[in-house]
Amino acid sequence: MYIIDKNTNRITKLNEKSFTELGFRERNHLQEWIANNPESLGEEILIIQKEFNGFNDTNERLDLLGIDKQGNLIVIENKLDDTGRDVTWQALKYASYCSTLKKEHIRRIYQDYLDKQSKGENAEENLIEFFNANDFAEISLNSGQTQRIIMVAAHFRKEVTSTVLWLLNYKLRIQCFKATPFEFGDQLVLNIEQIIPMKEAEDYVISMADKTQDDINTQEELKSRYIIRLEFWKQLLKEINSQTNSWQNISPSKDNWLAIGSGLSGVTFNFVITNQNARVEIYISRSKEENKLIFKILKEQENEIESVFAEQLIWQELPDKKASRIKLEKTNFDYFQKEDWPEIIKFLVHSMLQLEKTFREPISRLRTKLK
Repeated sequence: MYIIDKNTNRITKLNEKSFTELGFRERNHLQEWIANNPESLGEEILIIQKEFNGFNDTNERLDLLGIDKQGNLIVIENKLDDTGRDVTWQALKYASYCSTLKKEHIRRIYQDYLDKQSKGENAEENLIEFFNANDFAEISLNSGQTQRIIMVAAHFRKEVTSTVLWLLNYKLRIQCFKATPFEFGDQLVLNIEQIIPMKEAEDYVISMADKTQDDINTQEELKSRYIIRLEFWKQLLKEINSQTNSWQNISPSKDNWLAIGSGLSGVTFNFVITNQNARVEIYISRSKEENKLIFKILKEQENEIESVFAEQLIWQELPDKKASRIKLEKTNFDYFQKEDWPEIIKFLVHSMLQLEKTFREPISRLRTKLK
């Protein structure tokens, strides 16, 4: 950091110092500076307690507790010249403790702080003013998982910065501020700057954290879907294997379909489940020209086929796609609803047995004709 001399048009470097060599202490100095000027952390923050230890079953105490303009609690940890190795874990513990604090509890904590300061102020009135509200009842405090962490120190160890950067990916709201004292003659200067995430890149970091969380949620959802599908297919295969040998060699799958051959290459009998419907189908997947020819030959037998099947099928040539299908489906089915499984499995098994029986002869004739 440099000081500018306008008269000489020169800059003079300020001497960087440590808090220790200047005789400053964490609790008596750095903590007091921030408590009395929380705007030094780059936003409007209302400090509601110092050395807060109002946690059940522990004597631990956090340095400063604040509230931001959105009603989120902020745990502020100060560590002077060096963060040490465990400040991140310490701050996370405090944030977890604070997650249980309710609105009335927060008001009492703040009132206790004001009383200790002998300011004669009312916590409720101060909160109404801070949030520019008409009434205390309108104010929302510490709702949901909204606790924030701010760490202040002259030096952040790699163990700390690495952990913070990793935690940011999981949408934990953590900021690191570097506090550096400087000396210029008889004057002392304090510079406080946000280093993680860098102020200019904070929106980008938040958006990347959102994406990371979305990716994690998607992976967890897919994992959940795979497990549920496996369980569903196990139950379905157990039922159909008790009635026919066609599916004996098929194993449960994480996919949303199961298939067996029909005796004609590229034509399969399929079970398909989605979170919207369940169906059985004849799936035709050879070359596009052959697919449309096979579909056309079967469609010419529609009346005969449906009279044997005893239900109206859905015939989908899918002219813009390579494959074609003939299906029967049940809509409004979500395989996450396990209580619906017995009914759906009964529908699928019965329909598949009918589908195999109905198409056995037409496919046999097709196989001969295509040869």
